[in-house]
Amino acid sequence: MSKQNQDFETVKVPTANRRSNTTLFMIMMGFTFFSASMWAGQKLAAGLDFSGFILALLLGGAILGAYTGALGFIGAESGFSLDLLAQRSFGRKGSWLPSAMISFTQTGWFGVGLAMFAIPVVKEILHIDVTPDAMPWQGYALVVLAGVLMTSSAFFGIRSLTIISYIAVPLVAILGTVAMVMAVKQGDMGLIEQFSVGTKDMTVIAAAGLVIGSFVSGGTATPNFTRFGKKGITAAIITVIAFFIGNSLMFFFGAVSSIYVGGNDIFEVMLNLNLFWFAIIVLGLNIWTTNDNAIYSSGLGMANITGMSKKVQVLICGVLGTVFAVWLYWNFCGWLNILNCTLPPIGIILIVDYFLNRKAYIEDTVVIKEVNWFAVGGVVLGAVVANLLSWGIASINGMVVAVIVYMIGRLIKNN
Repeated sequence: MSKQNQDFETVKVPTANRRSNTTLFMIMMGFTFFSASMWAGQKLAAGLDFSGFILALLLGGAILGAYTGALGFIGAESGFSLDLLAQRSFGRKGSWLPSAMISFTQTGWFGVGLAMFAIPVVKEILHIDVTPDAMPWQGYALVVLAGVLMTSSAFFGIRSLTIISYIAVPLVAILGTVAMVMAVKQGDMGLIEQFSVGTKDMTVIAAAGLVIGSFVSGGTATPNFTRFGKKGITAAIITVIAFFIGNSLMFFFGAVSSIYVGGNDIFEVMLNLNLFWFAIIVLGLNIWTTNDNAIYSSGLGMANITGMSKKVQVLICGVLGTVFAVWLYWNFCGWLNILNCTLPPIGIILIVDYFLNRKAYIEDTVVIKEVNWFAVGGVVLGAVVANLLSWGIASINGMVVAVIVYMIGRLIKNN
């Protein structure tokens, strides 16, 4: 295998193999085109007026941007994937915990994404109601087809992710925005007036928590992609801009579809506008850009645990996600949302450890232990607090606890 075709799962990305800023922006934009964020947009529209909706996007986007931007900076400056960073902060065997958690959640969301594409398309084509007990064979066939295509692009690595992103990002952004504007123009009321209809009982803080939670799990994997960036500060800026634009579009697509059509994504808006084939293209590409990034991260994580190649692990995770896609869709979304709270503690420990030992990371002289038990304990306790504490924003609660536990361990070590 030539050096240019490697994904550098076990070493830092060499300077000669870094990608352009445009490519990095396209990859990060495509990563944020996540259909589950449209579901969150629907909830925001139901609970907030337009000004509250915008404020929640700004607040949640700022916090999510700070988190992912820091990880983006670290990935580009160090050249390390999330799993290689975890080896240095959690220990060689300790890194198996973050790798396993990332792989499990991203494989799960990959499967959910396949079903999110297949089920509405089959319902529309066959004019039938798909339920947990009634899924036609055409639906399973479509899941398999989508699973093969999306796994294949992740299998061939960063080059295929780049190609898919360059195709999908402009199409989804342009077609989705056009459909959204058309829906607003055909409605009886303007966007601001339509947002004011209904019971508005959600606080901006709670809504900002939804904005953060919608993509904080995927955002934790940011270094897997920004490690191909040329400069840390540039990668951070690209990440913040891409995440804010991409997430905002998804929230707007979900919100507009909800208040004008009653659905939860742009697919239903486009169907209502008699744009059937455009709807399938937008839905498929929207999910593809996130799914191939997700299964790519799963492959890197499992490669770190098993010592096998990333390509083999991408195939295994892709097959598992495809086989269980429909079951995951109907039974596991709630569990995946719970697991989302376990990932921010991982990211914040990577960030803190990096900036406390930045020179050693850059020079690649970090002494790798077997297990950093305080880092592991910080993730476990942070995840418990994030899921059980009802006050504040779950992901931030988890991060605060994780940092406290990690810093206690550092103080004990230094003394």
